[in-house]
Amino acid sequence: MFRQFLRTKTCIIGLSLLLVLGTISLLIGKQFLTEQQEVAHQVVEKQADHIARNVEYHSDDLGLLLYYLEFALINDPSPLAGLSIGQRDINPSVQSVTIRTLEAQKYDTDLLNPVKLLYGNLDLSFILIYVLPLLIIAFTYNLLSEEEESGTWRMIRVMTRSKIKFLLAKLSVRFVLLFTVVLTLFILAVGLLDIPVGQPLLAFFSVAILYMVFWFALSFWIISLQRNSNFNALTLLSIWLTLMILVPAALNNYLTVNHPIPEALTATIQQRDGYHEKWDTNKEETLEAFYTAYPQYKKYGYPTEDGFNWLWYYAMQHLGDVESHEQSVAMRDKILKREHISELWSRFVPTMHAQLALNRLAGTGLINHIHFLQETSDFHERTRLYFYPQIFDQAGAEAVNWASFKPEHMTTVTEINWWSTLGSLVIGALVFTGLAFVQSRSVL
Repeated sequence: MFRQFLRTKTCIIGLSLLLVLGTISLLIGKQFLTEQQEVAHQVVEKQADHIARNVEYHSDDLGLLLYYLEFALINDPSPLAGLSIGQRDINPSVQSVTIRTLEAQKYDTDLLNPVKLLYGNLDLSFILIYVLPLLIIAFTYNLLSEEEESGTWRMIRVMTRSKIKFLLAKLSVRFVLLFTVVLTLFILAVGLLDIPVGQPLLAFFSVAILYMVFWFALSFWIISLQRNSNFNALTLLSIWLTLMILVPAALNNYLTVNHPIPEALTATIQQRDGYHEKWDTNKEETLEAFYTAYPQYKKYGYPTEDGFNWLWYYAMQHLGDVESHEQSVAMRDKILKREHISELWSRFVPTMHAQLALNRLAGTGLINHIHFLQETSDFHERTRLYFYPQIFDQAGAEAVNWASFKPEHMTTVTEINWWSTLGSLVIGALVFTGLAFVQSRSVL
C-alpha cells in the first residue's frame, strides 16, 4: 500500500507541497523572531541615546526632563512564536512611555508596512490549520469510492477478512506519511528557531497531531457512508469551508454586535478631559485628590503660588488616568469576555480550538497582549513613583543614575492545562471515529 500510494501524483505533489510550504513558513518565522530581536536591540540603544541627549539639554530641571523622557518595556516573544505568529505582527512588542498620562500611550502601535500586514504571515500554524486538512481531504476522499467505481471492491471483499481493517490500513498509510512530514518540520523548527524541547513544544506538537487525527476521523466517517467520490469531495470541502470561514465569521459578527466596546473611544476622551479640566480646577482640590491616592506625598503640602509647579502638574497628569480608569477597566473586561466566549465556542469547533490553542502556547494571542498592557501599567506606576520624590524635592538631573535605566522585559510564561488544550480535539476525533465504525459495520 505504501509503494502504491507513493507512486501516485497526488501523494508526490501533496507531500512536496506540504514540505516546501512548511519550510518556507519556518524561514518566515525565523525572520519574524530576528526582527523582534533587532527591535529590542535598537530600543536599548535608542533609550540610552534619548536619555543622554535630553539630560544634556534639561539637566537643570528634572521635572521638565522627565516630561520628555521615555522608558521602554519589551514583550519578549517565545521561540514558539516563530511557529504561530498570531497577533504579534499587529500588536506592539515595545511600549515606550513617559511618566505623564498613560491611557493614550498604551495604545500607540508600531510603525508597520500596511502592505505586509495585508498579505499576512505564512507561519506553520497556518499550514497546519488550513493546508493540512485540504491534503487529508485530497488523500482520502476517494479511498473507498475509487475501489467501487473501478470495480475492484467486490474482489477485495472476497479476498479480505475485514473490510474495516483494509480501510484503516489505507488510512494509516496516508496518516503515517503526513505524520512523518509534520514531524520533520518540527525537527527543523527546533534547530532553526532554537526552540527548547519541553512541555510547550510537546503540547504544540500534540495539538497539531490530534488536529490531524480529527480530520482523518472526519474523512473516515464520510467515506463510510459509501457515496461516490464527487459527494465525498464536495461534502468534505463544504465542512472545511464551514469550520474555517463560516463559523468563525459568524462568531465574530455575533461578538461585534452583542458585545461592542465603546469604551475604546470614551477611555481616551475621559483621560484627555480629566487632564485638561484640571487647568481650570482649584489646585488644592487637585492635590487633595492626588494625596488621597498617594498619601506618602502629602508632606509636600499645598503650594500657594499661582504660578506653575511640577507637583501640581504631575498630580493632574495622574488624575487624568484616574478619570478614565473605569472605562479602561470596562474595555479590558469586555475584551476578555469576548476571548472567553470565543474559547467556549471553540470547544465545539476544532479548527478554532486548534488555532487558539497554538496561539496561546506560543504567547501570541490576545491574552498575552492584555497581560502586556497590564504590565505596562505596572511599569508606568513603578517609574512614576521612583521619580516623584526627586521631582517634588526639586533635585537635579545629576542625582539620578541614568545609566541604570535600561529597557525592562516581559517574558512569556506558558501555563499548560493539558485537558483544556487537547480535550476538544480528542473528543472530536473519538466521536467521528465512533460514527465511522458504526456506519462501517452496517454497510461493509
